[in-house]
Amino acid sequence: MNNRIKELRLARAWSQGNLAEALAVSRQTVNAIENGRYDPSLPLAFTIAAVFGLRIEDVFQP
Repeated sequence: MNNRIKELRLARAWSQGNLAEALAVSRQTVNAIENGRYDPSLPLAFTIAAVFGLRIEDVFQP
């Protein structure tokens, strides 16, 4: 699944660690999601979208 997490994170000048803290996951998890090595669970995907103030469809594309 493609995502815009890195683009959205960098636009806010957040590090992977900052985002990981906001999501209550590890920095390695954020890195894996950004690089397409891991697809987040549905609850985590909704949390990611909420952190960015976007709809899930605006963050993730199949």
